[in-house]
Amino acid sequence: MKQAPAKKILIANRGEIALRILRCAKMMGYQVLSVYSEADQHAPHVRLADESICLGPAASSESYLKIEKLVEIAQKHQCWAVHPGYGFLAENQSFAKALEDKGIVFIGPMPQTIADMGDKVSARKIATQAGLPMIPGSSTLDSAQNAQEYAEKIGYPVLIKAKAGGGGKGMRVVHESSQIKQAFELAQSEAQKAFGDPGVYVERYLESPRHVEVQVFADHHGKVWTLFDRDCSIQRRHQKIIEEAPAPFFSDETREKMAKASQALCMQVKYRGAGTLEFLVDHEENFYFLEMNTRLQVEHPVTEWVTGQDLVALQILAAENKKLALEPRCQGHSIEVRIYAEDCDQNFAPSPGKVTDVSWPSGAFVRVDSYVEKGSEISLFYDPMIAKISTWGVDREAATQRMIWALKEFSISGVISNRDFLLRALQEPAFSQSAPTTNFIETHQLVENSQTLSQEELALAYAAAVLVGSDDQKIATPLQQASNWWRSGIQE
Repeated sequence: MKQAPAKKILIANRGEIALRILRCAKMMGYQVLSVYSEADQHAPHVRLADESICLGPAASSESYLKIEKLVEIAQKHQCWAVHPGYGFLAENQSFAKALEDKGIVFIGPMPQTIADMGDKVSARKIATQAGLPMIPGSSTLDSAQNAQEYAEKIGYPVLIKAKAGGGGKGMRVVHESSQIKQAFELAQSEAQKAFGDPGVYVERYLESPRHVEVQVFADHHGKVWTLFDRDCSIQRRHQKIIEEAPAPFFSDETREKMAKASQALCMQVKYRGAGTLEFLVDHEENFYFLEMNTRLQVEHPVTEWVTGQDLVALQILAAENKKLALEPRCQGHSIEVRIYAEDCDQNFAPSPGKVTDVSWPSGAFVRVDSYVEKGSEISLFYDPMIAKISTWGVDREAATQRMIWALKEFSISGVISNRDFLLRALQEPAFSQSAPTTNFIETHQLVENSQTLSQEELALAYAAAVLVGSDDQKIATPLQQASNWWRSGIQE
């Protein structure tokens, strides 16, 4: 009897997350089709796939963001499903709908759910209806004057924030009315460049909150689970760099309230698959809904460590319409750090280039998620994160000490990394003594000899980094055509 061919999954992503999904899918018995840009033709996710297709030039707008081409490839190569990973098209309702219209499964929520929760103004309304506590915030605003009127109504400081997207892009903190006009225009401009949507709104800015999130998972039969919480407070330019699970120095009462609120919202929107609800928490443990990410999070390994669950496998099983029977338990503690190619003592300026050597840590309860190997090119076109290192321990102290040792084992040459900065953060006494807040880096002066670079200086540093070691001593494409990642959070 001839065996039916394995179902095929197209991975619409690159880097470490593409490799993470590929490994899981192959272990579950699926065939994998990888797509790639010209810059990624030698990447591991291409080399290890059953099939691979080039999407086009390095720029993501000409490759990983080409919806029509991705749908055409999935249909032509008879892919059962598409996994979007995170970033790129992971939260794009048009992509999910285009696949659905062709009978191809999008491994994620329904298109309408993505639309509802992806628009932060819409998400706030839905969360309010579900009974979640909210930070005072406006609807979408069309002028700086309207923003100023609302800011004066709720009081300074305020945050002007893009209604679409995430990752710290399209955000400006404003402390007084004289700063509104410039901040509004900069937030609009950055939002347009990053997300193709200039819409912004204003919300009250909490000065030193914690950033705590709840991992949720739902099957396609109406069952919703919470897989505990994570603390993601240590950030630079509103982007997370250290995450841990469960959130430390957190009462069981608040933890339970936050979990129940997260379940209520998921039931409200008939959620399915993996998702994350993000909250800001003040010093009295009052929590406020921030946003929902309708995808797999970068920091999902810490949840996998403490629960023993494989979130990617669960995503695929849910997409197969399987009824799941989860009994979540949280054991021990896990910490993750993000390794970036950047110079922390130059205001986190980018450090693209060719990796001439790399040595990853190993040992019990140490996990490395990366696509980087000797000879890899850290491209100017994509996010500079080159790896995630995560550790597990019976408690937070054990997980922290294991991470410190892992970082000391790690080395990379050819590009500058943030390794030493991460070590300083983890060895700062305040990290172990109290709950970190979102201003942890600034409060504890973790950046040595830091210089505040202007956008122009960062652009020059960026261009110089690309030129150093270039085989043909020239940049093949103009600087302005590169991805927007390196501009994120720069005060212009």
